[in-house]
Amino acid sequence: SKIILQTAVVLLGFGMNLGVIFETGKQSLPIIICTISTSLLIAWLLRKILHVPSNTSILVGVGSSICGGSAIAATAPVIDADDEVAQAIAVIFFFNVLAALFFPILGKAIGFDTLHGDAFGIFAGTAINDTSSVTAAASTWDSMWHLGSATLNKAVTVKLTRTLAIIPITLGLSMIRSKNNQKSSNFSLKKTFPMFILYFVLAAIITTVSLHIGVNSNVFLPIKELSKFLIIMAMAAIGLNSNVIHLIKTGGKPLLVGASCWCGITIVSLLMQHVMGIW
Repeated sequence: SKIILQTAVVLLGFGMNLGVIFETGKQSLPIIICTISTSLLIAWLLRKILHVPSNTSILVGVGSSICGGSAIAATAPVIDADDEVAQAIAVIFFFNVLAALFFPILGKAIGFDTLHGDAFGIFAGTAINDTSSVTAAASTWDSMWHLGSATLNKAVTVKLTRTLAIIPITLGLSMIRSKNNQKSSNFSLKKTFPMFILYFVLAAIITTVSLHIGVNSNVFLPIKELSKFLIIMAMAAIGLNSNVIHLIKTGGKPLLVGASCWCGITIVSLLMQHVMGIW
């Protein structure tokens, strides 16, 4: 499952147009940095307070703050997570469903601009972690206010910008883990560096250059679908090896971590948009 997850993350890079992401990132980057930092800080604090297993809190924190299952898929091999993956995925999925259902209602209640999709698109792209749920919430907002696909386009681009945070997060976790497992004098960046992240970046560069020279984006669709399939297959393999009874018995604390991260991200995203004058 570890090799399959790493391969899936590499293929995920073929869905990245770095040019578009960097352009949109100028506006959304401060919000993305604040929401990711908030989620990781909350996960770390609750790990200390509630004595949640380290790998579980890391996966829930990273999954909540970056891009759900894809972030968990990228992080799990780095921290040698096993049963914790299934638990983290279940927690993330639960809050994804809630976000997709209730965020459009919340957006209307707090007074988001209904003539343009930018405000809600940025909110969905920064506060919902999984791309499918971002798509569902943004599409619902477009349908509610007859905005075509304006909100969807904004939300997905912001979400892809957020996905790039996989790179520094996995590198940081890899180095921290390596330093904790051996003496500092023996620390080697070469041994620690997760090479599949480098291949992920290369895949994104190949996609960006190809689109720039006129290659049709549909060329990369089969690769993106294969990435999704591999993630599902790896999760199924992990699920078959998981102790279901143990997951149920220990599920309360991870759910609390997930709920806290989710609420923290939502509040910070709204506050940052308000401060920046977007909403």
